[in-house]
Amino acid sequence: MERRDFVKLCAASAAGATLPETSQAKDLSARTYNRVKLLDERGQPVRVDTLAKGVGYVFEYPFASTPAFLIRLDKPVAGGVVLKTESGDDYKWAGGVGPDKSVVAYSAICAHKLTYPTKQVSFIGYRHTPSPVAGPGRVITCCSDRSVYDPSAGARVVSGPAPQPLCTILLEHDAKADELYALGTFGGEMFTEFFKRFEFRLQMEMGNRTRAQADRTATVRELANYSAQWAQC
Repeated sequence: MERRDFVKLCAASAAGATLPETSQAKDLSARTYNRVKLLDERGQPVRVDTLAKGVGYVFEYPFASTPAFLIRLDKPVAGGVVLKTESGDDYKWAGGVGPDKSVVAYSAICAHKLTYPTKQVSFIGYRHTPSPVAGPGRVITCCSDRSVYDPSAGARVVSGPAPQPLCTILLEHDAKADELYALGTFGGEMFTEFFKRFEFRLQMEMGNRTRAQADRTATVRELANYSAQWAQC
């Protein structure tokens, strides 16, 4: 999403943007967090053309302990998809960013059991190729409960018990500098439940940075490098 589009999105949400006539849900607003530049493992800004298509990447956002997926899909995704949170709020996903509108980002916390990538193992990730759970592929699969999400349609639930899409991480692409920034979230956040369940573990790993917002920069790594093991299904 270009920065001007993000500003329009926030303004429309704050004003109570009109939803389709069939919707009976409340308005849902985008949430702003720190504006964070995405860097590669060498500390250089992530360029869109350096992101491999069909590969799942991970970075921490909006908090230092909450992982998110970054994916460059193999086709443009224009957005306009109306989604619904577990609590019944409708929101319209704005699509991908970048020159061909193919770069998307989502919280990597599964909406069912809160499964997430750890440094030791990940049971959730982007599966580009076919599998018994992923079907034809090009989906995010959670092997803990077999929830499947479509990243080309706002991470809507394709199958499995997940009660809502993965929360969208709002991105900004600076076309002139070819740099990517994370700006906020849109959709059903799971962070309150995540901290309730895992805060003790996270504090053992990170100390008092557990609830700190990501600040200024975040490092992007392939999931295969982020977690020592990746359980694919």
